[in-house]
Amino acid sequence: QIDLDRRRPGQSRITTPRNEADAVEILSGINPEDITLGTPLAMLVRNKDQRSGDYLENDMSVAYRPSHADATYDAKYGVRAIAGGGRSSARETIGRVAAGAVARKILKLYNNIEVLAYVSKVQEIEAKNVDHDAFTMEDVDANIVRCPDEASAARMLERIDEIRKQGNSIGGVVTCVARNVPAGLGAPVFDKLEADLAKACMSIPAAKGFESGDGFAGTLLTGKEHNDEFYIDPETGATRTKTNRSGGIQGGISNGENIVVHVAFKPTSTIAQSQSTVTRDGQEVELRGKGRHDPCVLPRAVPMVEAMVAITLVDALMCQQAQCELFPNTASLDERPNPMGTTAKREGGPKKSTVPVGSGPVGLKVDEE
Repeated sequence: QIDLDRRRPGQSRITTPRNEADAVEILSGINPEDITLGTPLAMLVRNKDQRSGDYLENDMSVAYRPSHADATYDAKYGVRAIAGGGRSSARETIGRVAAGAVARKILKLYNNIEVLAYVSKVQEIEAKNVDHDAFTMEDVDANIVRCPDEASAARMLERIDEIRKQGNSIGGVVTCVARNVPAGLGAPVFDKLEADLAKACMSIPAAKGFESGDGFAGTLLTGKEHNDEFYIDPETGATRTKTNRSGGIQGGISNGENIVVHVAFKPTSTIAQSQSTVTRDGQEVELRGKGRHDPCVLPRAVPMVEAMVAITLVDALMCQQAQCELFPNTASLDERPNPMGTTAKREGGPKKSTVPVGSGPVGLKVDEE
């Protein structure tokens, strides 16, 4: 319920004024002591403040909203759910967030994995000085924008209010960090971890872009600047990286550092300003959106992104257990690769170096296609 409360509408002036409690009813899968039974978990959230007339009793019943799914749904199916938008409505994300809450519990039990997201950008206003190792959900929820950088949050809120009062909408970026993820999750080719994360996050309504680690900014660097150099943690003996421009994923597989992804969300399609469009039968008209809609989806998108990242990581954990951990590794410790990542520890501590002091860089001949 905590996760659904963070997603629900009507929570502040910069979200849709629709007033839904989004109280979850668990229909099956647990006993009176709240212990799962192994049977499917069925959860139900009822709509109680819907207003179909906002869609059916005006031009929106026949005219397509620009950049909305109205036209493409009609082109695909030959029919569409006019009232509320059907599956193109963000109401469908209730199921994602509910499932994500279950996934979050699994991750916590497995390796104390935390998945936390925040609004990192509203138009060009960017959050600064957010420590990805330390920020908390309380820091994120301390303001209605859901940005842990208070100074930037104030500027973001001012911009959203300015746009909202114009009957317009605004977009931006949500950044998500997964901490304590073990090394080894993902696959080397088609099911790379960042590819699965991208598909999951890009399936969220209004998502239009995805970056892993430094993403597009990394294209401005040289290899020397972008590479995350390795070192041995002096306390745990584990292999670590000095920087995290890869966002915790290399070669499609987690490396034990923080997983960092960024998801771009477009401005909400339905706005109160007049726009040119066409009707279902091909007539050009002007349309002014009506009803209750978010001027900025970002604050409510935060728990949605967290949910999709958590679900994807649980999938990756299950695949790893089935593919690589079905049988115990019987190789001796000296024959295994050094443990890797923030939560990894080498038995007996750091290995004593056998490389002579002052011997210089190790030569490596590479012949890749």
